[in-house]
Amino acid sequence: MTVLSVDARPYPFTFDPATTALVVIDMQRDFMEPGGFGETLGNDVSLLRSTIEPTAATLTAFRAAGMTIVHTREGHRPDLSDLPDAKRNRGNPTLRIGDEGPRGRILVVGEEGQDIVDELRPLPGEAVVDKPGKGAFYATEFGDLLQRAGITSLVVAGVTTEVCVHTTVREANDRGYECLVLSDCVGSYFPEFHRIALEMIAAQGGIFGWVTPSSTVLDALAASAGEGSPTTSVLSQSAS
Repeated sequence: MTVLSVDARPYPFTFDPATTALVVIDMQRDFMEPGGFGETLGNDVSLLRSTIEPTAATLTAFRAAGMTIVHTREGHRPDLSDLPDAKRNRGNPTLRIGDEGPRGRILVVGEEGQDIVDELRPLPGEAVVDKPGKGAFYATEFGDLLQRAGITSLVVAGVTTEVCVHTTVREANDRGYECLVLSDCVGSYFPEFHRIALEMIAAQGGIFGWVTPSSTVLDALAASAGEGSPTTSVLSQSAS
C-alpha cells in the first residue's frame, strides 16, 4: 500500500498507512450509555450514539489494512489516588467519579461502565490505554507506544469532540504528530461545541490538524487494497 491522500479541511491530508494509527478515544459505557457518568452530569447520551456505526466501519477498514489501532479509556485507580479533588468535585453530578453506579464504580479502571461499548470492543493485540486525564498523553504510555511503533500520523475518532478528543489532538500536535479528525466518528453532548471544535482544529491552515468524514479515508483504503499491505508495527496491549 502506497502513501495515500484524502480530501480534508483545510487541504488534503497525506499519510503513509505504515506509520499511521487509528486512535479511538474513550468510547466507554460511562460516557455513551444511560446511567453512566455522562448522564449523571445532565447530558443526553443518545447524542453520542451516532458515532458508533462510522467508527465501527473505520475499525473494520483499518483492521483489514493491517494498520495500527489504539483505544483509550478514561478512568482512575480503585483507590482514586490519581483523581485530584479539582476533578472529582467539579460540577454537580448525581454520582461522582468513584461512586457506585448501575455498571460499577463510575470511571474506575476495571469496572463495567469504564469499559468500551460492545460495538467497538478492541480485538486481541490492539492497544488499550487507560488514562486518568482528558488527554491521552498525560500519565500514560501512549507516547512511548506510538514511538515504538514508528507512528507519525494519527487518525482520530472518539468522544467528546471538545474535551478528550481536542485535548489529545492538541497534545499530539505539540509532539509533532499529524492528526486527521474524522468528523462523523467524534461527537459531543453539545452539537454547537462539536461544530466549533472541528472548526478550531482546521482553522488557520490546520493549526491543530485536519478534518474529514470517515468515508474519505475508507474510500482511499478500499481503492488501494489491491496494491499490497503496508508494513506496520504492532502495539502491545497496555493499561496505565
